[in-house]
Amino acid sequence: MSGGSVGRRLTGRVSPVRASTVYRSAAVRARRRREDDGVPFDGPGTEERLAWLNAASTRIGTTLDLERTARELAEFTVPDFADGAAVDILESVLRGEEGSRWTGRGVPPMRAVALSAVETMTDLEAVPVGETYVRDQKRRETLLHRYCLRQGKPVMVARMREGDFERVAPTASGAAKMRALGVHSYLAVPLIARGLLLGSADFVRGPGSPSFSPTDLALAEQLASRAAVFIDNARLYGREREHVVSLQRSLLPRATPVTPGLRVHAEYTPSAARHAVGGDWYDVMSLPGGRTALMAGDVMGHGLPAAATMGRLRAVARTLMTLDMAPERVLARLDLATRDLEDDQVATFLCAVHDPADSRVTLAGAGHLPPLLLDGRGGAEFVALPAGAPLGAGVIPYDPVTVTVPEGGGLVLYTDGLVKARGADLEEQLGRLRSAALALPPEALEDGGLIAAAPAGPGRFDEAVVLTARAVPPGPGTDLRVWPLSGGGRAASEARRLVTRQLADWGLEDLADMCELVVSELVGNALRYGNGPGELRLLRGERLVVEVSDTGPDLPQIQHADLSDEGGRGLQLVNMLCRRWGSCRTSGGKVVWAEQNLPS
Repeated sequence: MSGGSVGRRLTGRVSPVRASTVYRSAAVRARRRREDDGVPFDGPGTEERLAWLNAASTRIGTTLDLERTARELAEFTVPDFADGAAVDILESVLRGEEGSRWTGRGVPPMRAVALSAVETMTDLEAVPVGETYVRDQKRRETLLHRYCLRQGKPVMVARMREGDFERVAPTASGAAKMRALGVHSYLAVPLIARGLLLGSADFVRGPGSPSFSPTDLALAEQLASRAAVFIDNARLYGREREHVVSLQRSLLPRATPVTPGLRVHAEYTPSAARHAVGGDWYDVMSLPGGRTALMAGDVMGHGLPAAATMGRLRAVARTLMTLDMAPERVLARLDLATRDLEDDQVATFLCAVHDPADSRVTLAGAGHLPPLLLDGRGGAEFVALPAGAPLGAGVIPYDPVTVTVPEGGGLVLYTDGLVKARGADLEEQLGRLRSAALALPPEALEDGGLIAAAPAGPGRFDEAVVLTARAVPPGPGTDLRVWPLSGGGRAASEARRLVTRQLADWGLEDLADMCELVVSELVGNALRYGNGPGELRLLRGERLVVEVSDTGPDLPQIQHADLSDEGGRGLQLVNMLCRRWGSCRTSGGKVVWAEQNLPS
């Protein structure tokens, strides 16, 4: 046993059973009734067989898990129908592909999925559960190969004779073990659904059990037909889930950008439940001036519609953050975009912007759970985030809050799948999350250890996203300098002097002339249109970024200057000299920045 995979001791998920139940109990009752009536007994009657098949419909296919369905089939037939049972599934079916059409020639690779036997049969040899096998020189062709897998037909050996053991077992040791244990009857049926072969199930009976009869063969075929439909449904559902998970992962960031002053780790994990996949996402974006945007969101619902909505909202959020908008303004725009979606879905969202100059983080939330702030000294508290309506609800504006993340501290953004559990109080779950975060060392926190230690545990019924950002000193090659600028006519010369001196300290003298020209234009615009410059910021990372802030409300735009015009060409020059440039509004005015490539 199994006829197609005999060759090793019966190991794996074996279910030894001591007492018979439905089918054999019915057989005993039927035998007694017929003996009392003086009628020869030829097996359970129609009523008993129908009752047994009806019980199979309630005990097989209780979930949409393919392997569990196969185990339920094996366990249901032992000991009612057989003393030992094995279920093998095509390797391609376990990968979510369609079944095979029998051609009468080759046999596809099979995997042993389920084994079940009474105590007296646990020494039968079979391929361990989970192992894939093919018919090769070590395993001869058996009746199961010849009929079930090649032709899609059942096979039965009612009374096994000496030569039949070699026809059933693919190895000599397997045949000898079957003889020693007294196996005297063998039956195998293909698992066929929607015209395609999915696998096979084979059964044996030993001492104390009657031989298989044509009635048993017909009953086994009906049972296999029902179970095959359950198995194929599980395959289709599993394939759909894999498609959703693949889509979900493809819509999430593939790499984390450079984040000055932060060490960021992000992780997405689908749920253990097959239906709970689709709407959670995160994003990490580099912003001008060394700032970093951290985002986490959760679309209500599951499946492909939620995953598609998640992808659209993430694209809109990235576009808005590219404009370097404040978090509360991003949420307001996202709410409008969500209301325009045809699916009429709702999502929660949390946006945070970290500034390495002062380690301050500005946050705004739309119905999302509050982030966890770690102080780096063994303490942690949830950020008192102002309540905001979920995206799509149409309730704006959103209010921001600003917190400071000390060096060694951190911020944890997450979705509700990390803490959500059936019947559990949310406040208690959040308290457990806080305790779990404090119990983990920083290294484990950054390597995704919070997923496993979270209150919902590895068996969570919803997907989860965790985004951890720990404040650290800038890494090698990353430097940030911030200077206040005085108003008046000397602001431009002061800015040029500061930039030239700093570039010399960094060994970037080759960029000095170009950077002087750019900073002069930015400061000049601040003097003319922004009530004077505020701060000058110079960041060296992957590129060189110069930034000037002011209190003016109007964002600069490139003008189309005529040949006779004396001005209006400054930003055209910046646009030609720099890799890119831009501006954004702030609570106190605006910031204009320009980015240059570093020498190779």
